[in-house]
Amino acid sequence: MEYGGPEVLGVVELPTPEAGPGQVRVRVGAAAVSPTDTHVRAGTRAEQQAKIGPPPYVPGMDAAGVLDQIGEDADTDLQVGDHVMAIVLPRGSHGAYSEYVALPAKSVTRMPEGSSFAGASTLPMNGLTARLSLDQLALQPGQTLAVTGAAGCYGGYMVELAKADGLRVIADSSEADEELVASFGADVIVRRGDDVAERIREHAPDGVDGLADGSVQMAPLVAAVCDGGGFASVRGWPGNGERGIQFHVTWVFDYAKEQAKLDRLRQQAEDGQVSLRVAGTVPMENASEAHARLEAGGTRGRWVIEF
Repeated sequence: MEYGGPEVLGVVELPTPEAGPGQVRVRVGAAAVSPTDTHVRAGTRAEQQAKIGPPPYVPGMDAAGVLDQIGEDADTDLQVGDHVMAIVLPRGSHGAYSEYVALPAKSVTRMPEGSSFAGASTLPMNGLTARLSLDQLALQPGQTLAVTGAAGCYGGYMVELAKADGLRVIADSSEADEELVASFGADVIVRRGDDVAERIREHAPDGVDGLADGSVQMAPLVAAVCDGGGFASVRGWPGNGERGIQFHVTWVFDYAKEQAKLDRLRQQAEDGQVSLRVAGTVPMENASEAHARLEAGGTRGRWVIEF
C-alpha cells in the first residue's frame, strides 16, 4: 500500500465482515466521495491511521445499500432487505468503499423513499454535519445565519436545514453558483471572497446571530458575527475568543450514532426540504476517477462510487 494521487487507489480482497452485537451489515450499493477520503488517500492522516492498525486503509464515510444481516441486541426496527443509508466512521480497513460494511445499528436508517443508492449516499455525513452545526449554534426562528461555501455539500445543507428551522439565511456564492444557492432557499446571496464578512454586514449591520464556516476562512469571517453570537467551524478551529462569540467545533463523529437525527434527514429529503446531490457516478474499479474529479475543483454535489 502507498499514499499518493488518485492512481494509488486499488481493489483489495478482505474477509466479509459479520454484524456483531448491536450492529447491522449493509451490502453497499453506493459510497459517496468526500474531501476527507482524498486526505486519507493522500496520506495527510497517515500518522493517525498507523495508530489504528495496519493497511489496507479503506476510505468512505457515506454508504447506501441493502441491509442483509442483523446482529444480536441490535436496537433497530430495520429488517433484512431494507434499503438503507448510513454514516461510516472509517477505521483501518473499515470504510464505506466496501462491498459489505458492518455498522452500529444507530448509524443506519432507511433511504429516502424513491431515491437511488447513489442519491441516498450523498446525504448522511454532510447532512449530519450541518445538523450538528445548527444544533450547536442553537438559533431561534427568525434569527439570521450566514453560510459560507454555500454551493458545497455542507454549505448547501446548512442553507436548506436552516430554512427548514425558520432562520433567515445570508449565503455566499460565486456568480456561476448563484442559481444553485438560490435553489437551496437562501434569503440573501452575497459574492464570495476574502471580504465576504463586509458584504454580509451590509445585510446584517449588527452582525449575524450565527455563522457556519463552510469555506474554511476562519478568522476573517468573525467580523460578520454579532457580539455574543455563534461561529461553527468544520476544521477544528477553536476560535479567537473575540467579543464574547461562542466558537463551536463541529465533528460529525459526535453524531455518528444519532439515528433519530439521520432519520429526520431522510424524512426531510422525502418532504423536499433537503436535496440529494449526485455530481456523477463511477464503478468501483474507477474510484480513482472520482477522486481526480473532486480534486480538480468545481464539483457541485458528490461523485459516487457504485458497487
